[in-house]
Amino acid sequence: MDTLPNVNTRRGGENPSSAGLTSCALPEAQSIVSAESSHTGVSTRYAPSSSMSLDRKQTAASHWYALRCTYGREKNACEYLEKKGVSVFCPTIKVVKLVQGKRKVVTESRLPNILFAYGTEDQIKSFVYDNVNLPYVRFYYRHSHVDRRIEKTPMIVPNSQMESLRIICESEAGNIVVPSGVVPKFRKGQLVRVTAGAFTGVTGRVTRWHGQQRVAVVVGDVVAVATAYVPSAFLEIITP
Repeated sequence: MDTLPNVNTRRGGENPSSAGLTSCALPEAQSIVSAESSHTGVSTRYAPSSSMSLDRKQTAASHWYALRCTYGREKNACEYLEKKGVSVFCPTIKVVKLVQGKRKVVTESRLPNILFAYGTEDQIKSFVYDNVNLPYVRFYYRHSHVDRRIEKTPMIVPNSQMESLRIICESEAGNIVVPSGVVPKFRKGQLVRVTAGAFTGVTGRVTRWHGQQRVAVVVGDVVAVATAYVPSAFLEIITP
């Protein structure tokens, strides 16, 4: 399912198409509503709001990079990068909050403090190291041992994982989860590909969450995103 870089993204530039992700969730709850709470009557619907397909002319050295945004400012970073013509992936969800006894629809990040940007390492570094306009954006790094020292390199996210994240975030199915603090748990399951249903094309690890079988996409130590329930008949085992 290595279809990127045609994943629906948001981007500035000359040819914007449809993408960035928004969702609707109007629950019978009196607090912040998450997609996890669909069993209480939440109807979660994902619909692309704006998008930009990637420029096929970008060099082979271009990749998706995971970026960390402090203080929940990933929306600001996304908008800035879009204006500079950079392809980004920053899914959002609409939730309902009670403000002074009244319901208010609020758009929030689906992946808090995380942003994905596409380009060469040098291109993305030029923004990450821009302490004037983007002082709150930094790379997530992979660490490796070289002799007695530890080297760190900016984390590249494979196209197949980005495509799986897109499918999950754009799905109209409810009960999708973005758990925090349990990334290691989601690495243990069998590697599978979803072959039918709302999550067709997702590649990830089988896991159980709240008593249901799901497929989780784990991006390094950064984030894990899990589908809603997927029956075994919809799963194809991927052998090494």
